[in-house]
Amino acid sequence: MRLKSNYLFAVSFLVILACSERKYEKSESNEEFSGGNKKQPIALVIHGGAGTIKRENMSAEREKAYREKLEESLNAGYAVLEAGGKSLDAVIAAIKVMEDSPLFNAGKGAVFTHDGRNEMDAAIMDGKTRNAGAVAGITTVKNPVTAAYEVMVNSPHVFMVGKGAEHFSEEQNLELVDASYFRTERRYEQLMKIIDSERQQLDHSSIREMELVDPFFKDRKFGTVGAVAVDKDGNVAAATSTGGMTNKRYGRVGDVPVIGAGTYADNATCAVSATGHGEYFIRNVVGHEIASIMRYGKKTLDESAKEVVMDQLVKMEGSGGVISIDAQANISMPFNSEGMYRGYIKEKGQGKTFIYNDEDEGL
Repeated sequence: MRLKSNYLFAVSFLVILACSERKYEKSESNEEFSGGNKKQPIALVIHGGAGTIKRENMSAEREKAYREKLEESLNAGYAVLEAGGKSLDAVIAAIKVMEDSPLFNAGKGAVFTHDGRNEMDAAIMDGKTRNAGAVAGITTVKNPVTAAYEVMVNSPHVFMVGKGAEHFSEEQNLELVDASYFRTERRYEQLMKIIDSERQQLDHSSIREMELVDPFFKDRKFGTVGAVAVDKDGNVAAATSTGGMTNKRYGRVGDVPVIGAGTYADNATCAVSATGHGEYFIRNVVGHEIASIMRYGKKTLDESAKEVVMDQLVKMEGSGGVISIDAQANISMPFNSEGMYRGYIKEKGQGKTFIYNDEDEGL
């Protein structure tokens, strides 16, 4: 009888010990996000547009200028995260650097419409609340991303356009500039070349054919800047800004300010900022599609982003790419074009920038 009692005691002890070990293992694996010794990782990812970017067409001087500005953007955004700031503030800081540079098709470097105007779009989204703000067709706000932010936090709306968005921005005391601030000669020359090419084509085509077949279209809408980030609280955010498509007409708006297409963020899945042929990104609802594959397909961020960019968009003949991040600071930056200005930073002074499609990103 005593032998049986000792046997039962030994079995019970082993069961308790095993359960304790499993509990410890589970606790250890979740330590990073349950107040353990490890900290929530912070990270920032940026892009400066995708398109036909080849080494043979890039001078050493110009490449250096792009990489330096991308690095400046990374450092500006990461400084916010490192100081304990929010991911929303980090993406704004990163994008403002690129909006203020004539190198990128956003803000100061915005392209021209057919009428010779600079019209800008921008959007921002908070992954914690899924609150969002967007503006389109604005011409006087120095940093369009700040206008999108004000729409998100200081209005009951998500999307404002044109004069109404500008009037609202003025009420929020944002920095306004004369339209001439956005003019750069390089962008204006691009417009003139495209208009001249269209005139030449009209000599051999009907106006109706020109409306249906535009061989210059794909090379005109790749300039966009964007940023995604995760902060010390595990909150993700996304923001995107653009000058749109060179020579655009009829009030055309691309994917950038369309929440769920060019800009999307949700703590439960990821934050995404896109760049490319906007019409295809809208039709595919690219940002939300990546998040949906993660949520319902149970795939990783990288698997989901590549499925959309390298499979779905390619089948539709849509060119471009995305940057994306999740709450664990996993990063994915797929693109199906010749190149994409991009970079990421996870530690101070350790920012990495890339341009071409054959560079090892180390992810």
